Amino acid sequence: MDQEPGSVMLPATPESVVEAEVTNQNVYGAIRTLFEQGKSKKAIARELGLHVQSVRKWLSQNWTPQTRRRARSLDRFRGFLRVRGAEVGFNAVVLARELKQQGYDGSYRAVVKYIAPWRDEARRDEAVTVRFETGPGEQSQVAWGSMSLWLGEQPVKVHLFTMVLGYSRRLFARAYPSEGLNALLDAHERAFTHFGGRTESILYDNPRTIVTRKDESAGHVVWNATFKDRMDFYGVRIRLCRYYRAQTKGKVESGVKYVKRNALAGRRFCGLEQLNEYLLNWCITVADQRPHGTTHEKPIERFARSERLIAVDARPPARREQVVTRRVPRDAYVAIDTNRYPVPFTWANHDVTVRVVEQQVMIHLGDDQPVTYQRLEGKHQVARWDGTPRALPPGYRPVSAQPPRLDPAYISSLGEVEIRSLSSYQEVAR
Repeated sequence: MDQEPGSVMLPATPESVVEAEVTNQNVYGAIRTLFEQGKSKKAIARELGLHVQSVRKWLSQNWTPQTRRRARSLDRFRGFLRVRGAEVGFNAVVLARELKQQGYDGSYRAVVKYIAPWRDEARRDEAVTVRFETGPGEQSQVAWGSMSLWLGEQPVKVHLFTMVLGYSRRLFARAYPSEGLNALLDAHERAFTHFGGRTESILYDNPRTIVTRKDESAGHVVWNATFKDRMDFYGVRIRLCRYYRAQTKGKVESGVKYVKRNALAGRRFCGLEQLNEYLLNWCITVADQRPHGTTHEKPIERFARSERLIAVDARPPARREQVVTRRVPRDAYVAIDTNRYPVPFTWANHDVTVRVVEQQVMIHLGDDQPVTYQRLEGKHQVARWDGTPRALPPGYRPVSAQPPRLDPAYISSLGEVEIRSLSSYQEVAR
């Protein structure tokens, strides 16, 4: 058949097949082209092998691709994922684990992809964090951070105490082997000395060294007694973040990151003392001197102009003393805060009095001369005996090693004992 001028040729397809298929973009384009050339709807239908109603429909609307959504294995869990996802913060690991218990046999990646639109929607709807600014001398913030550093020839995990003054953004940082109460109290004393005073209040997270129990709904707090006594001595008002809302002390959290990424990135030190000398110098020459990203001022200049700190009483705080009773085990090592301290062997199986005064450990037994040690930092360490060799107690005899007598596996491996008559033994006697 000869092609008419201006007509559009389509692939030769049986009419029944064309009618059964979804009209694609090429057919739609052909309909529009022929109609713009002045042909009637019936003529277009005859030429393209379509029903005239199909031609009318596509001339009355714009073409859009039609997509067919394949059923996915997670569709049957859609209701569960929508509700449970919000409860667990759309954590795909948790959801995938719980789906496995319900018979889901797909992949973790499929769960991630399936809940992605809901997770994105939830993140957009999250409440914004309002920046809370404090006036001069009103508040400072404290936080711990940790990182691995090379001290000498070994990588060592150090804990970084950081205090930031809320108004001026001056920063103090110091490294410790642990985040224990002794380190926390020492760091406060050094920070107040460094700044030349304290703020009216200090904002903390909720570590056990500060608060042992807290009921936010009732407003009830059980403080660590020693820490609370020390802060009362300084006159500091303690403020705590709400649980899981550490971003409310964002100034010091940013300060911890700043110490790690600016002061300590790629550094190596001979020991903890050199590290802390370097940190103190860095606080003064770098952290205090850079224009702060929020205030657009150097912290030291803002501090000198407007910060108003409260002087700390010049008298030293009372020495913190801990007295406990311990039973000395047979190996003559006394356990204190997970660390072990040796005592004379003659003290084994006796009760001793342990006095811990700041960084000193004194162990007493009656009128005997007390054994004194420098307190060990960290955990699970053993102090070294530094006196005359420890004599073993009189009459001490080491237990000789003997094989187990009742191991049933060994006994059964020996086999059964042969039973003989008495006459056989008489024959041997002759």
